[in-house]
Amino acid sequence: MIKNPGFYFNSELCTGCKACMIACKDKHNLPQGVLWRRVIEYSGGEWSIKGNTFEQDVFAYYISMSCNHCENPLCTKACPTKAMHKDENGIVWVDQTRCVGCRYCEWNCPYGAPQFNAEIKRMSKCDFCRDNLEKGLPPACVAACPTRALDFGEYEELKKKYGEFETVAPLPISTLTNPHFICHPNRHAKPQGSKAGIRGASISNPEEV
Repeated sequence: MIKNPGFYFNSELCTGCKACMIACKDKHNLPQGVLWRRVIEYSGGEWSIKGNTFEQDVFAYYISMSCNHCENPLCTKACPTKAMHKDENGIVWVDQTRCVGCRYCEWNCPYGAPQFNAEIKRMSKCDFCRDNLEKGLPPACVAACPTRALDFGEYEELKKKYGEFETVAPLPISTLTNPHFICHPNRHAKPQGSKAGIRGASISNPEEV
């Protein structure tokens, strides 16, 4: 069993196909509206006329995001019943026998990872496919990615293999929770906090995020 697991994501390889999202929903039989993994579409820029020519700085890229099983998970600190907790393997998950559905974890997570399941009136979230890991198998999202944009493993080993985390827009600053997530940025990626300086920059699919 992996200790302190983490995800690696290569935005250069991601085509936005959302196979990772679908695989996660299928494996965990998630109801409508509950998304443990989400693919963020971020775009912006504009066209302008300079003299007799058109110029543009239009861009778009994807970020596949789930729970980052953070080093300092704010969701666990906000949970009044300790249902949201980090286990001995470093996986942050919900003990639904103790969860009261107050949603404090959801409101405190800067990544929006905890999801309220209205069918059971409890919180739910990515558990890193714990059952797969126990069998030596990859998480469903990693296995489903056709371009191999996703990888997983021990977080420290991932850092040795891929380097340190790079925060890109529209993600929050990493120092909030120290996420176990490494993102290889797209060549069009914008730095975190740059939205105000980019005309039209926004998440293009807010209904899926």
